[in-house]
Amino acid sequence: MKRRSGIKIMGGLIRLLTPLLHVMLACITLGTLGYLCAIFITVLAAHLLLSAAGVSPWRLSFAAAVVIMILIAAARAGLRYGEQTCGHYIAFRLLAVIRDRVFGALRTLAPAKLEGRGRGDLIAVITGDIELLEVFYAHTIAPVCIAAVVSLVMTLLIGAFHPLLGLLAAVSYAMIGIAVPLMTSRMGRARGMEARARLGGLNNVFLESLRGIREVLQFSQGQKKAEEIREKTAALNEVQAGIRRHESAAASWSGALVQLLPLCMLGAGMTLRVGFPAVVMTTVMLSASFGPVLALANLSAAMDATLAAGERVLSLLEEEPETPDVTDGERPDFTGASVQSLTFAYDRETILHDLSADFRRGEIVAVTGRSGSGKSTLLKLLMRFWRAPGGSVKISGTDVGRIDTAHLRTLESYMTQDTDLFNVSIRDNIRIGKPDATDREVEEAAKKASIHDFIRTLPRGYETRAGELGDVLSSGEKQRIGLARAFLHDAPFLLLDEPTSNLDSLNEGIILKALRNEAEESGRTVVLVSHRRSTLSVADRGYAIESGRLC
Repeated sequence: MKRRSGIKIMGGLIRLLTPLLHVMLACITLGTLGYLCAIFITVLAAHLLLSAAGVSPWRLSFAAAVVIMILIAAARAGLRYGEQTCGHYIAFRLLAVIRDRVFGALRTLAPAKLEGRGRGDLIAVITGDIELLEVFYAHTIAPVCIAAVVSLVMTLLIGAFHPLLGLLAAVSYAMIGIAVPLMTSRMGRARGMEARARLGGLNNVFLESLRGIREVLQFSQGQKKAEEIREKTAALNEVQAGIRRHESAAASWSGALVQLLPLCMLGAGMTLRVGFPAVVMTTVMLSASFGPVLALANLSAAMDATLAAGERVLSLLEEEPETPDVTDGERPDFTGASVQSLTFAYDRETILHDLSADFRRGEIVAVTGRSGSGKSTLLKLLMRFWRAPGGSVKISGTDVGRIDTAHLRTLESYMTQDTDLFNVSIRDNIRIGKPDATDREVEEAAKKASIHDFIRTLPRGYETRAGELGDVLSSGEKQRIGLARAFLHDAPFLLLDEPTSNLDSLNEGIILKALRNEAEESGRTVVLVSHRRSTLSVADRGYAIESGRLC
């Protein structure tokens, strides 16, 4: 992951704020006025006491001061409400925008950049990390600006009594609002990133345990999984305890400075002999105006996790996809496909080496080979899920990298070894292959996939929900629904990866007959990856891949 400083992370997050800049300016204005109101309630109270003693430096009557205090107290409530409303409006609007952009990034990164990445970690980014950014947008940007403006105003007011007192005020604000946050941030930043990473790892274990719960129970692995979860939870708790200790230390330092600095102002005023009224007023002004900078000091510890979350989100948004979408490419009709001198490797492991093959229109072409020989990789390269560093992949004589991505998806139907189902109706699961398909088209595709009769036996037929991850269906039933999707997509180039591996001979025969009809009647080209001899018998010709080469 790309590492960057806290300033760069905040800069990247602020750039996302541009469309709502006017709301943020309103939030800062309301917050500044609100804090000034709160400060001057205390300052006016000091003025009343000095007036009663006849030594106030201000010519403001007792009655007028009381009226002003009542008015600004009421104004303070309204301004505070307005500031909070604006801040949370910005935060929740931006969180929605960021979620949308993250899902868009995941779509462009899949599958090449997401394979091998823990799903639990991705869930932590999508949920927890993005939620943490609410702290930044609602409770950081505006408070920083408010603290800067309020500190400047109060520095000028205190400096009006004596320039050196104004300088002391400026130094005091800087110590609490800048020095303490910087020191604590350096201490806690690494812990914040570690906490986010450990949370993602814990999510991974939970997801694996839930998805494999049957295997866990069958092989008596419950105790082992529980121990693994306890160990990861303890490690996460240890890191979070360190963050809490860091927060406590930051609060202690800033609290001590809040007590000490007014005494310094008092001593400085007496040393400079600015007079008793001025000493009282400057000391009260400083004491009453620590609120904005104190909020920054207390926020700094909580910002550790927020900055870590921001870095993870920004890194995901900035990651370049392996195969960016082509939006202005060519849109050829399908006349066949071919690969020439194709070479491909995962990291340093070569999967395909100098492989050439062609797939003519209307043919069923079998691709065989041992597990790991590169058969599935070939299909993914034909789909342009990855980009081959050597050789070419062409559809209708055009390199797939020059074909409009949306158009390429209409030319190809791809069925993977594992069919993923969603917790919606079976009809809607099949309709993913063609969102505007009629009910009749869905049922015709189901018949070709030999799943129609089974669906009709279900209590709600096609409206039966598939369950989370399709858990209410068997692996063979899920596989046939995946085939129905591929048939419904009605693309001229059909790529099937072990389409009958979980089926009995009767259903396999029905599906193979449907594939033969599709090739002969519709002119579809079918690439059929399979280990089963009975499945390969339907092919017109075939290729055998051994260690990434044709043999």
